[in-house]
Amino acid sequence: MSAEAPPVEELASRPPVRGSLPRRLAGRPELGAVVGAVAVFVFFSVVADAFLQWSSFSTVLYASSTIGIMAVPVALLMIGGEFDLSTGVLVTSSALISSMFSYQMTANVWVGAGVSLLATLAIGFFNGYLLVRTNLPSFIITLGTFLILQGCNLGFTKLISDTVSTKSIADMEGFPSAHKVFASHLTIGDVEVQITVLWWFALIALATWILLRTRAGNWIFAVGGAKEAARAVGVPVERTKIGLYLGVALAAWISGQHLLFNYDVVQSGEGVGNELLYIIAAVIGGCLLTGGYGSAVGAAVGAFIFGMTNKGIVYAQWGADWFKFFLGAMLLLATLLNWWVRKRAEESK
Repeated sequence: MSAEAPPVEELASRPPVRGSLPRRLAGRPELGAVVGAVAVFVFFSVVADAFLQWSSFSTVLYASSTIGIMAVPVALLMIGGEFDLSTGVLVTSSALISSMFSYQMTANVWVGAGVSLLATLAIGFFNGYLLVRTNLPSFIITLGTFLILQGCNLGFTKLISDTVSTKSIADMEGFPSAHKVFASHLTIGDVEVQITVLWWFALIALATWILLRTRAGNWIFAVGGAKEAARAVGVPVERTKIGLYLGVALAAWISGQHLLFNYDVVQSGEGVGNELLYIIAAVIGGCLLTGGYGSAVGAAVGAFIFGMTNKGIVYAQWGADWFKFFLGAMLLLATLLNWWVRKRAEESK
């Protein structure tokens, strides 16, 4: 008599929800990030008086959002058991395509943005499709995409613009409205909040809803925690993984359009190394490198830690070299705390 396969809900490594409030809090993947965020906030509040000003908080939120917009979908991808090392240069590619198409075709900048969206989604689809068709490690596939995009960004920009940066499109049709959508700011009281913060919050809400309230969320946890077992109970593993890469590509397009419409021009060498920041934010937020565990909120808190550390060092008037030290220390501490939380959660089941 054959054993019956477990339902997909049992394969999904969701944070435990039963038991007392302390136990439930201890089982949350973002616990380590929240503790770290409080510690970083208190630390810079003590060593930098300017850190507590409302204008400083606005700057911290903006710095956090530029990383957080990408960290949230990267976290979902990591929960699904995969990586994407091309995200940093993909953001730049999205901006370059939008800018150069609009300038060379003398088209409305929204046309360039639309072409950029299609191209960026195609790259995300390529990563996901190649992954599910070959079963090669996502590290290798996206490393190859990273190198291809890095070369294309530099090569095509020099070929078309004869420099390493694009031409300004600030005077082109559609720019004011596109700037309003992707690079404007809102004034709340005496504080200016960049529009990227709203994009960031919207992505957090959407990703959290998908993970915790939809069947697709079950699938994401399942394919990251036990891919073959998930396939055995009917989870569309290939479709789920391709969808996750498309989500990363969509966020890269949003970030790329902000990059373009905030500065008018794009440097073709930008973005290299940012993929590690997105992964670090997700790991600090509780995502396991082995997949099947994590949260969008945790990745957002990880990005917030990045923003506080990045700007806190400036307000404390320290050398910028200390930023990498603090980021590395937070990564190790958060990883150890997440490991401990995960171990305690498993022991309490």
